[in-house]
Amino acid sequence: MNSADTSRDTAVRVRNLRRTFEPGPVVALDDLSLDVAAGEFVAICGPSGCGKSTLLNMITCIDRPDGGTIDVFGRSLTRMNGAEADAYRANDVGLVFQLHNLLPHLTAIENVQVPMLGIASDRAERVRRAEELLDRVGMSHRLHSLPTTLSGGERQRVAVARAMANKPRLILADEPTGALDSITGERLLGLLVDLRDTMQVTLIVVTHEQGVAMMADRTIRMLDGRIDG
Repeated sequence: MNSADTSRDTAVRVRNLRRTFEPGPVVALDDLSLDVAAGEFVAICGPSGCGKSTLLNMITCIDRPDGGTIDVFGRSLTRMNGAEADAYRANDVGLVFQLHNLLPHLTAIENVQVPMLGIASDRAERVRRAEELLDRVGMSHRLHSLPTTLSGGERQRVAVARAMANKPRLILADEPTGALDSITGERLLGLLVDLRDTMQVTLIVVTHEQGVAMMADRTIRMLDGRIDG
């Protein structure tokens, strides 16, 4: 797929985004515009330093642009205050990182429950959903294992389950297969695609890997803070 499917609703709408960093200044994003359709799997590729992770941080509302606008499911991220941004990350977005970021002193099932602590007050409901998600990602046999006892692929599966904990509409993944061997990485991407299809989420993955891009509905290439081509 070479362009966004305009028959679907727009999940992410970015217009004229600009972000610079000092000293320099270094221009990380340079008048970048982008649309992602609801339910679409988009891979964002490009060399190191081209602005991929900066763009993801903007869509996550972890960082703010110097100029331009970002709308996610019709809500303006650039107008959100701190509390609204926190609520957006807690309720609407699931995050998957290259190094999984699991809490080492918590078991798999406890890690998956962490995002639900401020949302679902009933412990039994949190446990039930964590068990369900870990089963969905093929980790029901390691519910009570600590991250240090899991393989890299198993840790990333737990991280994917955690990202889905609050039923987000948007999953953002930053190099999710970067620390995995090719076979494990391919399996993880297959899992993300399956979750996209069955749970009806929009998926944006930042990656260096061509194999990941080949699984996406659409590949966006970045260069020097802009969409390349």
